Amino acid sequence: MTSTDSDVTQHDVVDVLVIGAGPSGAVVTHTAATAGLSTLCLEQGDWVNPSDFPANHPEWELLIQHDWAHDPNVRALPSDYPVDVTESDMWPVMFNAVGGSSIFYGAEWPRLLPSDFRVKTLDGVADDWPISYDDLKPYHDEVDEFIGVSGVDGDTAYPEGLEYPLPPHPLGKPGMKAAEAANTLGWHWWPGTNAIPSQKNKTLEQCGRWGVCEWGCPQGAKASFDLIYMPQAQQAGARVETGARVRRIVTGDDGRAAGAEWVDRTGAVHFQPARAVIVCANGIGTPRLLLLSADEKHPDGLANSSGQVGRNLMLHPNCTAIGYYEDNLESWRGPAGQLIHSMQFYDTDTSRGFVRGAKLHALPTPGPLNTIETHRQLDFDDLWGPAIHDVARAASNGILWAANVEDLPEEHNRVTLSTEEFDADGLPAPKVEYRVSENTRKILKYTVDRMVELHEAAGAKQIFTQELWVDQPGHLLGTARMGDDPTTSVVDSYGRAHDVDNLYIADGSIFVTSGSANPTCTISALALRVGKKVVDDVTARKASA
Repeated sequence: MTSTDSDVTQHDVVDVLVIGAGPSGAVVTHTAATAGLSTLCLEQGDWVNPSDFPANHPEWELLIQHDWAHDPNVRALPSDYPVDVTESDMWPVMFNAVGGSSIFYGAEWPRLLPSDFRVKTLDGVADDWPISYDDLKPYHDEVDEFIGVSGVDGDTAYPEGLEYPLPPHPLGKPGMKAAEAANTLGWHWWPGTNAIPSQKNKTLEQCGRWGVCEWGCPQGAKASFDLIYMPQAQQAGARVETGARVRRIVTGDDGRAAGAEWVDRTGAVHFQPARAVIVCANGIGTPRLLLLSADEKHPDGLANSSGQVGRNLMLHPNCTAIGYYEDNLESWRGPAGQLIHSMQFYDTDTSRGFVRGAKLHALPTPGPLNTIETHRQLDFDDLWGPAIHDVARAASNGILWAANVEDLPEEHNRVTLSTEEFDADGLPAPKVEYRVSENTRKILKYTVDRMVELHEAAGAKQIFTQELWVDQPGHLLGTARMGDDPTTSVVDSYGRAHDVDNLYIADGSIFVTSGSANPTCTISALALRVGKKVVDDVTARKASA
C-alpha cells in the first residue's frame, strides 16, 4: 500500500521515477524526459564540480587515498553506504553522485562480442541472453553518436558495421610500443575506443590528455554522465533530487509499484508516487533495494519470486603487468582510458584449460606515487633512500597492460542484507558473498603470462605483475538477470520485472553473463532500450486511463 504515515511528506505523482543517477539512470531519465513524460531522478549522492576533482591539484595521488578513494568503505562520505565484504575475495568499488561511478571510470568503451550473448550455446556453461548482439547494436549506435565516442571504424574482432562518430585519440608512445609488441607476436590489437571526445562535443570539452581519467576529468572532457546525458535531461524538463536515499519501493493493492520512500539528509521521510519505477542503483545497490522492499506480499524481496535477486554476482576480476622501459614514453599523457586493446584471448580456446577469456588493454602510468607503489616488490635498498628518485622518475617510462577477466555467473556469489553493517539512516548495508572461481583463476594466470610476453616483446627492463586486484574494478553485474523464464530470471529482455509490470531495472544487474569487455558501453545501450520501452508502456497506459 502507499505510505500514509503522518510524518511522511507526500509528493505529486510523476510519470517516471528513476532511482540512481549513474550512467543507466541518466540515460533513462533523458529518454523519458525528451519523450515528454514527467520524470524525476532520485540520487543519494550530490552533483560534483569538476574543479573539485583531485587531479586539479599537484597532490592528487594523496587526495585519492581517502576522500576520493574508489572504495566507499574508505571514503565514508554522507552519500555513501558501507559494503560488508567479510565474506568476499574482492572489494567492490562504486561512487554515489550524479554521474555515479562514471566519474571514476576510465571511459573505455568496447561492446560485448556476439559470443557473449550465446555462452551456453557455444561453451555449454552459464546461460544465453534473451537478446543478441544485433538486437543491441542500434541502441549502441545511438548512444555512441550522442556521447561522441572516439575510435577507429572496423575493429576486426567485431562484425562489420562498427563505426564511431569521432576520430580516435593519439596512441602516444606507450600505445605505439604496445602495438608493436602485439604485431611482433601476431596478436589482434586495435586503437582504443573511448567515451572521451577527441574534439568538443555538446557539453563535453576536447580531451586534454591529462591522463587522470579514473580520478575525475578536470578538463570536463570525459563522458561522465553528469556532464553528457543528465544536463540534456534537465533541459528537457527532468528533475534531479540529490541527497535522496531510497529506502524501499512501495507496491499498491493491485500489485504494481506505487512509488518509493526516500530519506533526505535531515532524516525526513518522503513518498514519491509514480506511474513507473526504474531502478538504476548498480549491481549491488539494486538487489539491496529490492531486498529492502520486502513486505507481506513479497516476503523474499520485491520482484524475487524466482529467488534470483542478488544471485549470480559478477565482478570482472582484473589483473595487470606493468613494464618499465629505457625510453621516456611520456606515460603521463592520456587518455587512461585505453590506448589500444586486444581481443586475442577473448573467446574460448579449450587448449588453454578453461572457458571464456579476457580483454587486454594498454594504458599510461601517471603519477610517481603510483610507480613507487608498483615497485614495492623490490628489496628495501632498491626502492628507498637514494633509489626512490629513480623509481619515481620511471613513471614516465611505463606501460600498464591490464585485463578484465570474464566472470561466469554462480548462484553462490551474491548480494544479501548485512546483519552487521548499516548506513547512516539505519538501513542494512549490502553484504557481498563472492569467491573467485577456479576457472577465473586459470584465466587470470594465463592472461598475466600473456601480458608479460607483450612486455618482453617490447623490451621492458622491469616487469611487475598482479594476478588479482582485490579492489578493482567497479564492474557490478548480474544480480537481477534478464530472461524469458520468470522462474529463472528477474526481468524480461526489456528490463521489466516479471512480478511487477511497471517496475523496471536498467543497470548492470540485468546482465546474464559478464563478457570481459568494460561494461558501461553495454549498460548504456541496455538503458536506452529499457528507457524506450518505459516510454511506450507509460504512454500507452496514460492513453487508456
